[in-house]
Amino acid sequence: MTSASAPSKVYFTSFRTHARVSTLDKLDRLCRKAGIGQIDFDNKFVAIKLHLGEPGGVAYLRPNYVKVVVDLVRELGGKPFLTDCNTLYVGGRKNALDHLDSAYANGFNPFCVGCHTIIADGLKGLDEVEVPVEGGEYVHAAKIGRAIMDADVVISMTHFKGHEATGFGGTIKNIGMGSGSRAGKMEQHSAGKPSVSQARCIGCRQCAKICAHDAISFSADPARGGKHVVASIDHDRCVGCGRCIGVCNQDAIAADYAAAVDVLNCKMAEYTKAVVDGRPAFHVSLVMDVSPNCDCHAENDTPIVPDIGMFASFDPVALDQACADAVNAAPTLGDTVLSEQEEALPDDPEMADHFHMVHPDTRWESCLDHAERLGLGTRAYEIVEVR
Repeated sequence: MTSASAPSKVYFTSFRTHARVSTLDKLDRLCRKAGIGQIDFDNKFVAIKLHLGEPGGVAYLRPNYVKVVVDLVRELGGKPFLTDCNTLYVGGRKNALDHLDSAYANGFNPFCVGCHTIIADGLKGLDEVEVPVEGGEYVHAAKIGRAIMDADVVISMTHFKGHEATGFGGTIKNIGMGSGSRAGKMEQHSAGKPSVSQARCIGCRQCAKICAHDAISFSADPARGGKHVVASIDHDRCVGCGRCIGVCNQDAIAADYAAAVDVLNCKMAEYTKAVVDGRPAFHVSLVMDVSPNCDCHAENDTPIVPDIGMFASFDPVALDQACADAVNAAPTLGDTVLSEQEEALPDDPEMADHFHMVHPDTRWESCLDHAERLGLGTRAYEIVEVR
């Protein structure tokens, strides 16, 4: 892998420990060696962006690791808070109350990590800031959760794993998709506009009240004998803002997940640029429990490769590239989705790419290529090992 840019430094430490040094000690040392102390944290609000874990899943980052970074930020004078945005899909994190319940159940609470958790896009996922994307090809103004944009410093902590739409879920996925409000997530996922499931609609008209473009109308539902009034969305008027999704208490309105995987990856890169531009940012990725799918899955299939280690960098592109290379260089674990795919497709020329083998329709390189073109970072990196 070559690049015209000078390589960025990516710091790495393994999970190997001994009697006097724990894994948590090594994470603290990694962050310090990677230069986190160069950031001016003095009395600054610090958003620690992470995936708080879907209820039922167990492959998200353990709160113990997060507390190391929280304590380090406090030591350096900052005011840390954990944050994530609500999900577009229906689940345990679709509004701030459910999201906080899920976070606390997974150990992301002040008693375990030493700081508060703020759901960045508010109660219903509507509290957003439109942030210009310099050089954006697909997104001109990203819809970012307000609390993330209100922070002075952004730190991402990522559980690096596979992903069914983007190939892998790394730092750019964590920041770009994860910092989008519900409307921002729809903009990234969808090449279309939301539609109404009329079987779920109760005709409450809350969606029409929030629609600024008079795109929602109501009519009798013939499927229910014409006795119920249900909503429909005029896609000629609709601008795809997604605010109707946030106000619907019946989960009757959903986006059309129609964006091509390469377009999705490019939009994620542009959303990441919107989040980190103009303020300090530092990134940590833990390559462990490398599940084949996103942490949004309540089930976690077995890891496809052994645990590798912890990585940190100021460059999110180099960090994602280094983590992807490390996973692809690792041996396949048996009795996994990856081993089954390799047995089923022994002659596939893409076998060296574990992420492609698990999800053949994805192409993660498109995200990093676009991020590099945006000036978000470089795919060229130098590994600095921290022992």
